[in-house]
Amino acid sequence: MTISDETQAAAPGASLRQRILGAAMRAIIERGYAGASTLDIARRARVSKRDLYAQFGSKQAMVAACIAERTERMRMPLDLPVPRSREALVATLVAFGRTLLREVSRPEVLATHRLAIAEAEHAPELARTLDEYGRAANVSALRDLLSAAQGGGLLGPSSPEEMAETFLALLWSGGLLVRLLLRVTTTPDEAEGERRAHVATELTMRIYAASPA
Repeated sequence: MTISDETQAAAPGASLRQRILGAAMRAIIERGYAGASTLDIARRARVSKRDLYAQFGSKQAMVAACIAERTERMRMPLDLPVPRSREALVATLVAFGRTLLREVSRPEVLATHRLAIAEAEHAPELARTLDEYGRAANVSALRDLLSAAQGGGLLGPSSPEEMAETFLALLWSGGLLVRLLLRVTTTPDEAEGERRAHVATELTMRIYAASPA
């Protein structure tokens, strides 16, 4: 939870849902999933427990909504146009990679990853929700894009799933995501994000090049 998130959640104009989600995330980050009671969350959000349960049927549903909201930025590149040329495919892959790097590297998204890792043993549903709303959604969108490009003769006959995983591995090469989660490196700046997106695109296109007609 970042200061901006806390401020937004506590603002007078924040909706009931925003206040509850902001309070829930603060409580869980401070106390852990098991230690964050619905009573504490309701107190922080300045609502009754009845209001809390009217919005979310359970603490698990509330936490799932927190994760979904904070990983929404990770899903921004999902509306990918079907490429009609090699140049269009390159441009789309670069834009996808650049956006994904920027959004996943945001402090609030990294904090959500750390929370899911820390609570993996006691609350595995957190990790499953994060995977569903974040990684799996982006892999699916990228796989569909590459499959469409393959159907248009822009890529070779390899598995779209393999191509998607290769692109993402190249994008995060050097263990960048792990190093960000461990706080042993800094968030890539715009130039580094651009460079990584171009390298991942160029190598993926080279590895899975279509056979000459």
